[in-house]
Amino acid sequence: MKNILATIVGFILASLTVYIFETLIGHSLFPLPEGANPMDMEWIKNNMNLIPTGAKVMVVIGHFMGIVVGMFVAGLISKTSMVPAYIVGGLMLAATIFNVVMLPKELWFSISDIILAVIGLLLGKSLAKRQLRI
Repeated sequence: MKNILATIVGFILASLTVYIFETLIGHSLFPLPEGANPMDMEWIKNNMNLIPTGAKVMVVIGHFMGIVVGMFVAGLISKTSMVPAYIVGGLMLAATIFNVVMLPKELWFSISDIILAVIGLLLGKSLAKRQLRI
């Protein structure tokens, strides 16, 4: 039961971390153009060139930090298994790849997003492993 809780809480905090970096920080520092609707995927697909570069950088940072935080929290709660951390990391990596594939982006964004997501997975694994008592 503890591992299920670790997975759920880890995933929720990972998603919340992405939201904080992407929306709260990113859109505050780098506002989207007038009339933009970040919840409308069609608008994003058709207007990717209007989104400030800084906002895109915050998305990459958010994906990285989300994976790290989620895996760390999953390990912190579980204390006995890496499985919750791996599930959280795997889901967040899949979401990152889905984002890269579904939305047209510059090459720098796609490459850095995937590379930093993998680095986040490795760092998250290391941090989660330190929390185990085995």
